[in-house]
Amino acid sequence: MTVRTKTPTLLANPPIPVQAKLAAAWTSFMFLYIYVDYFHLYKPGTLADIQAGVVFGFTISPALLTMFVASVGIPSLMVMLSMTLPARVNRTVNLVVAALYIPYSVINALGESWEWASYGLSIGIEVLLLAFVLRSAWTWPRTPAVSADPATTGLRR
Repeated sequence: MTVRTKTPTLLANPPIPVQAKLAAAWTSFMFLYIYVDYFHLYKPGTLADIQAGVVFGFTISPALLTMFVASVGIPSLMVMLSMTLPARVNRTVNLVVAALYIPYSVINALGESWEWASYGLSIGIEVLLLAFVLRSAWTWPRTPAVSADPATTGLRR
């Protein structure tokens, strides 16, 4: 009689491509970004201000709404661009956009009442996600270049 015992195995943890990590971070950023704006509608007085033609202290105008679309559109595009751009361009674009959105996220808190702890929490999470984007793009793995010596010339053909 044979006794079979199963030995526990560890779960495989395959490497995740940098592009997928970046797209996931931008997707998380977008969910948070959109929901914080949505939850802002629950703040007392917000709907009355909107009905009066004012949002975040600014008069609602086509220019303001265009700025809002741009501020949401750029990180939305980053989800797709992170998966489709060539590595060198991808890395650069992610570094630049994330570096610009960190101060933008912090500036969004100016003028808000800190009794609403959700703003501080959301900005903290946004900055952490953007820091993850910066770190992932900065540490993008490199492939060693093929040397130009005669022994490897045939490998390039």
